[in-house]
Amino acid sequence: MPINRTNSHRNTLLFIGLLLLCALFFIVDLVFGSISIPLSDVIKSFTGQNEQSTYNEIIINFRLPKALTAILAGAALSVAGLLMQTLFQNPLAGPDVLGVSSGASLGVALFLMVGSFLPFVGIHSGLGIVIAAVIGAVGILLLMLSASVKIRNSVSLLIIGIMVGSMTGAMVSIIQNYSNPDALKLFVVWTLGSLSAVSWTYMQLMAPLVILGLGISFFIQKQLNALLLGENYASGLGVAVFRVRFLIIIATGILAGATTAFTGPIAFIGVAVPHIARGLFRSSNHKIILPASLLCGSGLLLVCDIVSQISIYTIPINAISSLFGAPLIIWIILTNGKKQV
Repeated sequence: MPINRTNSHRNTLLFIGLLLLCALFFIVDLVFGSISIPLSDVIKSFTGQNEQSTYNEIIINFRLPKALTAILAGAALSVAGLLMQTLFQNPLAGPDVLGVSSGASLGVALFLMVGSFLPFVGIHSGLGIVIAAVIGAVGILLLMLSASVKIRNSVSLLIIGIMVGSMTGAMVSIIQNYSNPDALKLFVVWTLGSLSAVSWTYMQLMAPLVILGLGISFFIQKQLNALLLGENYASGLGVAVFRVRFLIIIATGILAGATTAFTGPIAFIGVAVPHIARGLFRSSNHKIILPASLLCGSGLLLVCDIVSQISIYTIPINAISSLFGAPLIIWIILTNGKKQV
């Protein structure tokens, strides 16, 4: 009992610390950028005392939606990665590694490039891009799920995921060769990844979708814990495995698809953050790790956004997230290799 109380106290302190860090990174993200804005002016903008200032326009209509997008995207990708790692029983599963983000990219490519030749399709439609990305993400996830039924080896499954990602990338390349130049330019800019593309109008589409996906994830957290013990054991406990798998597919498709649609592909967040959360809280309990991944992902993507704005020229968010995530994935592979030896 004392050990449980100690762990509970430690977890509470960690959650409070993560919340405070996210709040700090959020404020820093509003203050720093190509133009540094004093904190006092940021506060005035929120209290309505700075309405006529140029700073107010920058903060309210550019930096605030960008910072909120970082929070939503970081949470969505991290939780999607956690769901996939639980579903596939694979520590390296994630939206980008298993081709889900590639599927979302293919959906967007088809919508933007093929749609540019159809006069009745508005390629600048935010809702159309979201629907295309979600359909592409869910399609690839269904394919990987069907493969996981026949192939239990995690390495083989990862190889299949990489191959699926390569095939979707090849299909995108073929589409690019026959696409409208304007649509091609729009797609290339989208692939670089950007948090600033989400305006308040697009936020009205992205936020409800992310909240829906997160809501489904929290709804099935008990069943996720049962899946950690294996599908046969989960079935023995009375868990409807097929239903849980279906809900995981829907939640992951919505989270990865909606995020990728608006921000472009953001690498490694979904794979790396669940491991950070497990390492911090020393637990695999989804009641702890799910909210922990949400907070860690939001904080990490805020940091990535801050770093991308520090230099004279804005660096694509995808490049920064890769610099953070890739070394961690290498460390995970090396650690698992040592354990097997």
